[in-house]
Amino acid sequence: MKRIVLATVAAFLAASAAFVTFVLPAEFGVDPTGVGRTLGLLGLAGAPPLDAHRTDTAFATETRAFELAPFESVEIKYDLVGGDGLVYAWRAGGEVVFDLHAEPTGADPDTAESFAQGRGTGDAGTYVAPYDGIHGWFWENRTAQTVTVTLRLAGFATGATEYKDGDVARVPFPRSASAARVPRQEASQPRRE
Repeated sequence: MKRIVLATVAAFLAASAAFVTFVLPAEFGVDPTGVGRTLGLLGLAGAPPLDAHRTDTAFATETRAFELAPFESVEIKYDLVGGDGLVYAWRAGGEVVFDLHAEPTGADPDTAESFAQGRGTGDAGTYVAPYDGIHGWFWENRTAQTVTVTLRLAGFATGATEYKDGDVARVPFPRSASAARVPRQEASQPRRE
């Protein structure tokens, strides 16, 4: 029994030493012993994600509704600068096919990267543009009844384009007078006492 306890204690000490010496520097950028820096392990996990992103784009909110006849589709795309984002929620009165996707500025129009696809009656989340371009949703009603899709969003888009029935149209953003566009304010300086 004594050998099992000694082996367990030895294994625990070895694992702890390995964690402090190798894992902490490589995964968390913490190097209490200095060995991680010497071995080149410091920061191997990459840069930590940014907690904040500043933008010069004005903040705006809006709600749009699209009525889709059976087998009709619509697409709405917002102009976003890479790193800017949207908080969104959409709901449909029946099942629709959807695709959240983007096209980089200057790319071939047939070049699109999809981020979420499927069938459903709604979705909500946060979308952060990975690059400058147009970013948005495609919805198609594949039912025999008319379906209304309502999109609510808030974020940092600079414009919008709607694609429906073969037509492409720039549409106002935000869409209505009830929508808000709030210009970015300069950060206030902390008071010094």
